[in-house]
Amino acid sequence: MTDRIFIRGLALHAYHGVMPHEGKVGQTFTLDLDLDVDLSDAARSDKVKDTVSYADVAQCVEKAFTGQRFRLIEAAGGTVADAVLAAFPRVLSIAVTIHKPHAPIAATFSDVGVTLTRSRAKAK
Repeated sequence: MTDRIFIRGLALHAYHGVMPHEGKVGQTFTLDLDLDVDLSDAARSDKVKDTVSYADVAQCVEKAFTGQRFRLIEAAGGTVADAVLAAFPRVLSIAVTIHKPHAPIAATFSDVGVTLTRSRAKAK
């Protein structure tokens, strides 16, 4: 299957990070999401009930990402992926990329981040 729903550049302010000031001031992170979904029914029916709502996914991601403070964006990404898979049965797998453009690194860089990919467990 090659069907995919994506959301790019979802900007969320959160307090993730190892450094104490990151937990106090926070920063804006940018998330990119790729959801593998069988869109065959939606392509035929032209009905929202046969797809996954972008708005609902964005709301779920925001709640998962900002609902608690994480030291590592790896943990935040895992929580986001798990939340989307739990909330949307049509999503077969998800890739979550978290950009942390203001990471406390003593170097000049344009972006750093992580990408986590999670899939729904296959029935045995």
